[in-house]
Amino acid sequence: MKIFVTGISTDVGKTIASSIIVEALEADYWKPIQAGDLDNSDSHKIQSRISNKKTQIFENSYKLNTPASPHLAAEIDGLRIELSQIHEPKTNKHLVIEGAGGIFVPLNDKETIIDLIKPDYKIVVVSRHYLGSINHTLLTIEAIQNRGFKVAGIIFSGSENKSTESLILNKTGINYIGRIDEEPYFDQNVIKEYADLFRDNLLNL
Repeated sequence: MKIFVTGISTDVGKTIASSIIVEALEADYWKPIQAGDLDNSDSHKIQSRISNKKTQIFENSYKLNTPASPHLAAEIDGLRIELSQIHEPKTNKHLVIEGAGGIFVPLNDKETIIDLIKPDYKIVVVSRHYLGSINHTLLTIEAIQNRGFKVAGIIFSGSENKSTESLILNKTGINYIGRIDEEPYFDQNVIKEYADLFRDNLLNL
């Protein structure tokens, strides 16, 4: 499988979710575009949180210095992000691909994160509970579907909100993969516990 992890906004828990999926499937990992935090990038975070020895973490296609929208970070670096320069790594294992922010985060003056998605990707949406998150979640799902893609599953992040979760699941009919609670920290042991919980649902995407 090739699993594309996107979120309803920034800082909703995509990298934690990606860590869990990588660990559960002993998958390889690739973040095409990293903007800012190059010394403690999402790739570094994945590496520190997983415990399996089979995962390969592939290099970013673009490493940008400024923690900002990719189009702006690239402009500051004197670059333009080109889809033609973003090449999916080849692997015989499952591959987890992590986006940046939400699906309409701009890459340049024409393209956004959703333009990275290919027809054979299984899309997992990470939704975090906050005021307005239902709207953001439904908008994200509908936008993905309007492009002709199917959302393979959803992961909820944060303290349980039964009303919000049931409404989203009932309205969309999307597969529920699991929920990541508010944990005091996420180390290898915590990630492995979630990986064990999520594994069967991930394998059935």
